[in-house]
Amino acid sequence: MRQIPYATQWIEEDDIVAMVEALRSSNLTQGPLVEKFEKDIAKYCGAKYAVAVNSGTSALHIACLAAGVSAGDEVVTSANTFAASANCVLYCGGKPVFADVEPSTALIDPVDVRKKVTKKTKAIIPVHFAGQPADMEEINKIAKENNLKIIEDAAHAIGAKYRLKNSQDWIKVGSCFHSEMTILSFHAVKQITTGEGGMVLTNDHDIYEKLVFFRSHGITRSVKYLKETEGPWYYEMHKLGFNYRLTDIQCALGISQLNKIDKYIDRRKEISNTYDNAFSKIEQIDFLKEKEGFDSSRHLYVILVENRNNIFNWLIAKTNVGVNVHYIPVYFHPYYRTLGYNRGLCPMAEKYYTRAISIPLFPKLSNEEIEYVIKKIKKGIAV
Repeated sequence: MRQIPYATQWIEEDDIVAMVEALRSSNLTQGPLVEKFEKDIAKYCGAKYAVAVNSGTSALHIACLAAGVSAGDEVVTSANTFAASANCVLYCGGKPVFADVEPSTALIDPVDVRKKVTKKTKAIIPVHFAGQPADMEEINKIAKENNLKIIEDAAHAIGAKYRLKNSQDWIKVGSCFHSEMTILSFHAVKQITTGEGGMVLTNDHDIYEKLVFFRSHGITRSVKYLKETEGPWYYEMHKLGFNYRLTDIQCALGISQLNKIDKYIDRRKEISNTYDNAFSKIEQIDFLKEKEGFDSSRHLYVILVENRNNIFNWLIAKTNVGVNVHYIPVYFHPYYRTLGYNRGLCPMAEKYYTRAISIPLFPKLSNEEIEYVIKKIKKGIAV
């Protein structure tokens, strides 16, 4: 049996052809494929506007800037997430405030979000963990009551959706139905990839224009914004922006991958269902639950065990099963400790961390490999 990673990309011949065509075109960057990719993603997610950037982290950064996060502001986000969900607040001079998670899903808990809101709170960044959306209806209520902005961190959750309470209507992640902005990631292990890459989606035109400025140095050539003009070469810098642009080469890959996203997600669901059926019969293993009315796009599959370290180390040493842990609570990191964050802030996230193992989940995983993973995990539990 080959070494099975916990996640990997699926690049097919049509993806390669699309990228070669981009390489042979006149625009390697800042060309027409960027706009096409943005329009295709916006259409797929149901949003009006999309701004492509070079990573999900960059997407979070410019989203916070567009939301007006600045020095002295607090932003509530999940303790169970990659550091970028909180770092983006620090980039803007604000203070991340960590909310605890629901034990059965590891998603940000709206009850704790409400407790963490203060007069200094500017925004909420709910994280759609492992592909399952957070409870956006409840989080939106909190935001409206306190005049807060919402930036959905959907780095794990393109293609996911949730049903409105007391309704049969489904809301697609990325539509910004309950938020000002949603960010996506196209890192190699995500549902679709551009290698590295990200996107900010919004339905607000003013926010969209700010995002475009922040993405590319704060510079514009548009007559609409120019204070004066000296000729067709003329441009002006209006904001302190960044070089967060995504290339046409990467967008060619993204466009090709997006054509297959539903196939990829369906396969992720098949694999997850096989795991669910297998592990539901094993008393020593628990796994994250998909809530009724929520449709996860299954970015990660996490098992929960009491002797996590022993099982993790045994799988690494004795099998070909690649595993990982998602996530170390952000405030555990040494940098955050220097800022005054201490353990004990979010007990459920901390307990979850001690039990979590992410096991292989990606569309190229064969049925034989799935059975091998299940077999080895069962053996690891017994060791």
